[in-house]
Amino acid sequence: MHFVFISSLVPVAAPASGYDIANRVIADAIRLLGHKLSVIGFLQPGHQAAATGETRLLGEMEVTNARVGKLQKALWLKNAFVHGEPVSVAKMHAVSPAAVQAALDSLGPVDGLILNSVQLSGAFHDIFKPYPHVFIAHNVESRTAASNAGLASNTLTRMLYARDARLLARLEDELCSAARHVFTLSEADRIDLGLDKQGRSTTLPLVTSVVPPEPASPRTPLYDAGMIGSWSWAANRAGLDWFLDHVVPLLPDDFSIAIAGGFGSQMPEAPSNVRFLGRVPDARDFVRSCRIIPLVSQTGTGVQLKTIETFEMGLPAVATANALRGIAEIPANCVRADDPAAFAEALQAQIETARMGNSTDSDGRTFHKRQLEGLKQGLSSGLADWPSHG
Repeated sequence: MHFVFISSLVPVAAPASGYDIANRVIADAIRLLGHKLSVIGFLQPGHQAAATGETRLLGEMEVTNARVGKLQKALWLKNAFVHGEPVSVAKMHAVSPAAVQAALDSLGPVDGLILNSVQLSGAFHDIFKPYPHVFIAHNVESRTAASNAGLASNTLTRMLYARDARLLARLEDELCSAARHVFTLSEADRIDLGLDKQGRSTTLPLVTSVVPPEPASPRTPLYDAGMIGSWSWAANRAGLDWFLDHVVPLLPDDFSIAIAGGFGSQMPEAPSNVRFLGRVPDARDFVRSCRIIPLVSQTGTGVQLKTIETFEMGLPAVATANALRGIAEIPANCVRADDPAAFAEALQAQIETARMGNSTDSDGRTFHKRQLEGLKQGLSSGLADWPSHG
């Protein structure tokens, strides 16, 4: 079959963000099933498309709010009101409908489309709707926007997030209703979207790459615990603030914590045993330098790619229930805890074991193999019995 992957950002050669990793893995897994996959979407500056010969670029575009100036944000907001769309969808109108249709026509006969997330799919749904298609909901965007509205620090931001939440809910319902099949990345999202009783939806387990991870190897940690992320994103920051405010005060002063990643403009306050490292040269090297990984997510939908990466690397972890969404089988070296006191106690217990020289690392290849098989099976079920153009 020849499918076209419709995505705001195309899969890239060196994915870094959670969205980029998920895009690349899903596209690679579809090809592993034997299908031809072409791609249409934008390229984020500084990246290279993963499959250049099969990709039709709509142009380069920076979509991350924290990386653009006030003028660009104002233009996006204006477009959102002009088109009556959520801001993330309105960003896609940097290209005309004619250009999108031309990119699609240039690919020749296709069997169907894979609409990847709401942004580009929603902005030009009138173009894509006549084709047989499936929809991939990376998360429940409307719920995330509503949560961000609740976390907003000022009235205007709260109103804009609430507006996005209403419009995204309508758009998600439209995309789910029009699709032959809907894929979600967690069972909770499938239920939230009202798909659990319709028989035309599947939850996809994820991996960070279709290539198996390296086997576990000895390491020499520099810190007791460490986290890395894009902390300017509201959902990530909510988890970090919970950890710093409620868990860290319960840990001893000699419990060293390193936090890597960008914060935007507002750095949190923290005690002396917490170090903020900013952007680090290699994310994998950084997390391997930490004895244990706190997975602290408090809000958000979809799946936490940082959780999956931690498990693939075989690193010990303490995780909240929200950080474990989309994970059917949790590795033995991960402890679940939602209460701050229980979270701190679990961290200390694992660190005491590690400090005595007893490794609690595991072989992440077992987790990866199970997840990849589930991903391929899930995709196969949704792409089965497809009408061929030939």
